Amino acid sequence: MNEVLIVDAVRTPAGRRGGALANRHPVQLLALTLRALIDRTGIDPAAVDDVLAGCVSQVGEQALNIARNALLTAGFPHSVPGATIDRQCGSSQQAIAFASHAIAAGACDAAIACGVESMTRVALGSSWLHGPGVPAEHIQNQGLSAELVAKRWHMTREELDAYSLESHQRAAAAAERGYFDAHLLKLPELDRDEGVRPDTSIEKLGSLKPAFMEGGLITAGNSSQISDGAAAVLVASAQFVRRNNLKPIARIVADAVVGDDPELMLTAPIPATRRVLQRAGLQFEDIDLFEVNEAFASVVLAWMRELRAGHAKVNVNGGAIALGHPLGATGARLLAILAGELRRRGARYGLQVMCEGGGMANATIIERISETPPVRT
Repeated sequence: MNEVLIVDAVRTPAGRRGGALANRHPVQLLALTLRALIDRTGIDPAAVDDVLAGCVSQVGEQALNIARNALLTAGFPHSVPGATIDRQCGSSQQAIAFASHAIAAGACDAAIACGVESMTRVALGSSWLHGPGVPAEHIQNQGLSAELVAKRWHMTREELDAYSLESHQRAAAAAERGYFDAHLLKLPELDRDEGVRPDTSIEKLGSLKPAFMEGGLITAGNSSQISDGAAAVLVASAQFVRRNNLKPIARIVADAVVGDDPELMLTAPIPATRRVLQRAGLQFEDIDLFEVNEAFASVVLAWMRELRAGHAKVNVNGGAIALGHPLGATGARLLAILAGELRRRGARYGLQVMCEGGGMANATIIERISETPPVRT
């Protein structure tokens, strides 16, 4: 198996629904990140064997293989192919996995795994159409699943809101200290994640009404934000890196994807974490940093309770509750944030995992390349 290296990762800021990025076509958003990778690394775009893009709502402006449309918009030569992937919220993390597998197997030397979602221009649910044979109990609203998770793990509204407040505080501090700068593609209309609320409080969060059921615990404040954004990652073989005199930032150690109860839906990160650790031959304690996607606060709290994880190493720079969740882009964005924080701290292993519609989860472990010096900011 060939070693799979992460050469670079870049992301746009996440814009609020109807916010600063609302006038950006999703093809253009994704093209900006593809062009940025080429400009940052200096490689010939013709040397990219494939572009794999995650996108959940593949209708309207995001239809007709947005990967191919974006790479052509970015000025890549016609010889570069592209494909679009739907693994729900894990779509771009799955794109990273598919690209990694192709490189490990020797089927290609370099690929860009990326993702995009303009949830302003292509509304959540635009492409929802279940087949007639899907059992009714398997068709579940994610907000109601988040309520079920909170109930199963005996969570209170207070702890959900307290977790959410911490997400905003961590994200605001990271942005202020420049922790995102190395991978953030600042745009003329938006130079930081638009959804972070440094001035929120436990009182403000506590005043929000339940969003999915009367008397429920899940609100807009302890759920991920509906967002617009894109992200991209260049992965390559060691041979490609040497030929092009590149300095990779990390390597892919292992990945896994699992299915779980489609009604609870959001619990699959727990078995996915266990499986990817087993594949990597690592223990939970070996991991320095975790990125567990904050689809809802209840998802992360259940994961932490089940795996007996403290908050100190989990989502240290905030998560989707504060930073937003442009569905198809989030997996690649998590990797950009995780790789950047490993480098900043001089830490070794990072694990990212996210829940996905239908009761699935992708998990990936990366290792910082020790020759890459830490960034102290």
